[in-house]
Amino acid sequence: MAFCNSCGTTLDAGTKFCNKCGAAVPAASATAVSTPAAAPVQGGGSNVLRIVLIVVAVLVGLGILGTVTTAYFVHRAYVRVRDNSHVEERNGNVKVETPFGTVESSQDSDKVASDLGEFMYPEAEAVKGASSSATFGSTHTITTQLETSDAPDKVAEYYKSKLPNANYTNAQGNTYNIMAGDKDHKSWTTISISPVGDKTRIQISRVSRS
Repeated sequence: MAFCNSCGTTLDAGTKFCNKCGAAVPAASATAVSTPAAAPVQGGGSNVLRIVLIVVAVLVGLGILGTVTTAYFVHRAYVRVRDNSHVEERNGNVKVETPFGTVESSQDSDKVASDLGEFMYPEAEAVKGASSSATFGSTHTITTQLETSDAPDKVAEYYKSKLPNANYTNAQGNTYNIMAGDKDHKSWTTISISPVGDKTRIQISRVSRS
């Protein structure tokens, strides 16, 4: 709002002469009001960085905690196996009894034949150091290698007769592979037959569940 400098009368905006005394009204000098620029927010980048560092620290902490926990349980399992395992060695045969099951290796052809039952090839001999068995709960596995002087095709025919419903049979030259499982999925047998020198090598793996 403007006033006359001579008589003090209130003047309308844009008036050049006072309506009461006629005095000239000097042009009003516009006063620029400067609005201070908003100060930049300090610390915004620092807050983001702080949050990122916190997240990384939490993830690293969780990773370390998981590693320590895993190592703890592995160590406990190791101690349990170590303190409750029994190793027996007799005539080259090794038997290891653990809280989780029994593992046994054998060089005795008679024992291998007993374990294989009908899958022992007639008059074959067990390869030394290549037979083992393991029992974990209700699961029993047998792995062995046999050698015979019979030709591979004759050996293959023998095992095909033992496994007439084999799931897979393959022949490449003198090498044969037979795989079979029973209908109840309680046993699985894999047999590989191949020539080795003047002998035929038979590798048998059986997994059965009681």
